Amino acid sequence: MRKTFAAIFSVLFVAGLLLSFACVAAFASEKKFTIGMIIKEPSAPFIQAFVKGAQDKAKENNINLIIRDGEANTMKIMEIIDTFLTQKIDAFILGGAVDLRGLVPGIKRLNEAKIPVAALDTSPEGGKVDFFISFDLEQSSAKATRAFVEGIKKRNGGKVPAGVVIEIIGDHADMFSHACTKGFNSVIKQYPQLTVAQGEGKWNNTDSNTKVSDLLTRYGKKVLGIYVQTPDIMAAGAVAAIEAAGLDPKNYGICGICIGPEGIDLIQKGKILAAIEQPAYDSAYLAVQYLYDKAHGKPVPKIGQTIEKKGALWSPAKVIKNPWADEGAFIVLQGPLVPQEIKPTDPRLWENMLSKK
Repeated sequence: MRKTFAAIFSVLFVAGLLLSFACVAAFASEKKFTIGMIIKEPSAPFIQAFVKGAQDKAKENNINLIIRDGEANTMKIMEIIDTFLTQKIDAFILGGAVDLRGLVPGIKRLNEAKIPVAALDTSPEGGKVDFFISFDLEQSSAKATRAFVEGIKKRNGGKVPAGVVIEIIGDHADMFSHACTKGFNSVIKQYPQLTVAQGEGKWNNTDSNTKVSDLLTRYGKKVLGIYVQTPDIMAAGAVAAIEAAGLDPKNYGICGICIGPEGIDLIQKGKILAAIEQPAYDSAYLAVQYLYDKAHGKPVPKIGQTIEKKGALWSPAKVIKNPWADEGAFIVLQGPLVPQEIKPTDPRLWENMLSKK
């Protein structure tokens, strides 16, 4: 009798053990794919476009997306990366940062944990970044500068006279600013009669207003135009400075890259001549998809390929080696010139997507 009971107990125990393994396996299979995302700071409209793009694609693919504010602080970003590692995320997105070298140890810890990494806006300057997805800052800035020079010609009988052009940059220490200035200079150097007066706008309208005001006072009627690296967060300040001096912004042909809701409004009012659209929404949307595909063994863009999508503003996108990270691909998205190439009311612009929220 006791042997019979023991045998029955053994059978039940094994059955229970098998059932528990089955439950664990079922739980594991039901665990959502999780992406940890750090944004530089939440107030900038282009960051909000990153968030919306990532959220929309995550919802489509039933992905768990955890978004944290890095507060534009390297130590904070590193702390969040460590938390993500503890939470065992499946993939990581960096949505902008300031110190792109200081956070490399965090990127390398993600690499060691075999967690794929995507970066938007700017790329970490080390480690493996599987996908850096952005537009080409240098090429886009050169394109905007050509429109800027054309504006000068149009206002001066088809010629570029001797004079001063004001360049409002973001930050001397920022990789983004360096690339933008390189693109700007590649065009301006063709006109040796132009003198560049540079001011640091610190990525905000207050500082850009102060710099434009000072430079207009210094150079007066010699100023032929004002180039603002990123009109989305510095053009309103520049326009206000021009108007405060009793001048007309139309006579300075403001151009740059990155538009934002403020830039759309200023373009429609004729106070900005032209700006290149930053594919912020699309870059985040694609990052989520590519990270998911890579983790699930699906095909992802490879260096040397060109990605095309009919009707997409970012297409065609060449895939090249990331020149900043130690390893990984740079997916170079296109950015149209607004309003010359597409209208500021085009519904594909993320600025218009956000306005419909």
